[in-house]
Amino acid sequence: MPNFPDFRLIAAIGAGKAAGLASRALGRGGGTTLPGVVARRIAPDTLRRLSAGLPDGVAVIGGTNGKTTTTRMIAAILQGDGRRVLHNRAGANLVSGLTATALAGSSLNGQVHADIGLFETDEAALPQALFETRPRLVVLHNLFRDQLDRYGEVDTIASAWRAALEQLPANAMVLLNADDPAVAALGETLPTRVFYYGLEDTRHAGEGATHFADSQFCRRCGTPYVYSARFYAHVGHYACPNCGQRRLAPDFRLERLELDGTSGSRLLLSAGPRTPLPTALEISLPLPGLYNALNALAAAAAGLLLGVAPAHIRTTLEQFSAAFGRIERIDAEGRPLFMALIKNPVGASETVRMLVGAQESGSTSPSSILHMLVAINDKYADGTDVSWLWDADFERLAGHVASAMVSGTRAGDMAVRLKYAGIDPAQIRSEPDLPRALDAALAQLPPGATLYALPTYTAMLELRAELARRGWVKPFWED
Repeated sequence: MPNFPDFRLIAAIGAGKAAGLASRALGRGGGTTLPGVVARRIAPDTLRRLSAGLPDGVAVIGGTNGKTTTTRMIAAILQGDGRRVLHNRAGANLVSGLTATALAGSSLNGQVHADIGLFETDEAALPQALFETRPRLVVLHNLFRDQLDRYGEVDTIASAWRAALEQLPANAMVLLNADDPAVAALGETLPTRVFYYGLEDTRHAGEGATHFADSQFCRRCGTPYVYSARFYAHVGHYACPNCGQRRLAPDFRLERLELDGTSGSRLLLSAGPRTPLPTALEISLPLPGLYNALNALAAAAAGLLLGVAPAHIRTTLEQFSAAFGRIERIDAEGRPLFMALIKNPVGASETVRMLVGAQESGSTSPSSILHMLVAINDKYADGTDVSWLWDADFERLAGHVASAMVSGTRAGDMAVRLKYAGIDPAQIRSEPDLPRALDAALAQLPPGATLYALPTYTAMLELRAELARRGWVKPFWED
């Protein structure tokens, strides 16, 4: 039979592309989601059809924290290896955003101009993304409480992920965090090839807050885990004293980690016999923090599983810069601005841990000089329940803050939280209007000091839009 064109798919692609052009022309955004919404109204299988046309298949990255940075790292690794990558770089990680990304990389007749698809995926959207893209590689980072009004409890998300992973073909690969019990347990019964990555350097244990741990009980018998090393929350080296279930030996290991304040870190990676890494790999990562080192470990492991040479991985990660708003250094007309997204107890606590650690180590300047702008919103994309602020370890900031400007729709809540964390109320100022808060925080910044901005997701987008309006950054869809 003749191979007739699929006019419905062609119409969906054309309408989606037109919607994206209109969105950008009218200044309503970067066209990172709307094209997918429009196309799926016409042809609901648009993403599935376009994903099937990628010669090297699809890789999907999920998790509560770190997925945007990790996906960007993997994209850079693959591009450095000469591959054409279809990537939702702007962070639109619902299925509509994935579809918009596929449309942007396709011609009107449905031909995809890329070798491999690389999709960061929202936790709740992950099962549908797996169903539609049929990935060759799935990378799952971690599972923490985040936006309980949208996602539900950690066990709810884990159950949905497990059901979706069990439908993958046997030749697919799944890369899991061995240090997160909820994530590692997903690999026990999968029909796919399963690999694990984890942190071996136990010098970094015992420093992070643990009262917000979510997966503290054995996945088999319900007995509380015993930890020989706990890095933060429920992430660490764990074992069940009752049934013997324990952390699996990782295939990809971060053997040694040296943190250098807010400047970066040095990593030594090794791998087991099932992996394509014959020797250890040393990397000087230009991103700070324990969590970014783990992002780099996962990205390096994914690159190796996708056939990239270790030397290319090292070169790429040593030249990497973070995604917009995550760890972003901005020149605000001669005044340094350091932006780090916070959106749940673990992410906020680890960001605070990084900033205070840099002060205590003397790697930035003397202690007690943090100048901060904390912007907390409670919009749908942030999660409307901000009670997580009381779980985050803001107590670490006590004695290290010279000034704290709070802003956003829940500025008052954040001001109260900092007061109870031990910050002198005289050092806390509230300004719900974000542009005015930014101006006030910069105006009181002493010469040579850095303003540390910690926004939630929509506050980060608002802050970056204001910075872009002033010409200090590019719009996020151009980043």
